Formats: sequence, C-alpha cells, structure tokens
Amino acid sequence: MAITQLLIHAPTVDALKRAQNNARNLLKLEPDAQIEIVINGPATALAVTLSDEDILSRLVICRNSLQAQTLSAQDQVKQVDAAVQYLAHQQAKGWSYIRA
Repeated sequence: MAITQLLIHAPTVDALKRAQNNARNLLKLEPDAQIEIVINGPATALAVTLSDEDILSRLVICRNSLQAQTLSAQDQVKQVDAAVQYLAHQQAKGWSYIRA
C-alpha cells in the first residue's frame, strides 16, 4: 500500500485544533504517513505558540499571514510564500487535501 500523503488545511483556530487531532489519529493508524498541516489566516496566531515538536515538524505556515499579523514562526517551522499556492502545488504532486 502506498504511503499516505495528506495536507490538512487549517485557516481558523478551531480548524488548527482539529488538524492536530486529525494528524495524531492518522499517525496512530499509519505511523509512516506524510502529513502537513497548512496554516493561514487566523490560525496563524495560534500556530506560532505551539510547542509540540511532532506537530511543529508538520506545520507549513503562510508567510503572507505571518506578515499581515506581524508574527514570527518558530525556527523549525516550514514557511511558504502563500498557502493557496502551496496547497495547489502539493495537490498537483498527488497529495490528498482535507480542510480541518
């Protein structure tokens, strides 16, 4: 069976909370799954306060959202210019998408 590659889009605070649970639940069933939690909009303010290393390693934060809210992401968190572009490119590469 192919390794699951999943994008979980979390644009709101509640969505980010659900996304973290979604990621943990999938990893219990498929420890090798590749999961990225793509953050933009209001969820960005919560994302920059997270400290769970396993979640931080899966975050992808929109630089536009960081700049609009004058926030800085943790050093180990991946940043992309625009979440919408990143989501489109990853889906074109075969990654599955869900919105939390």
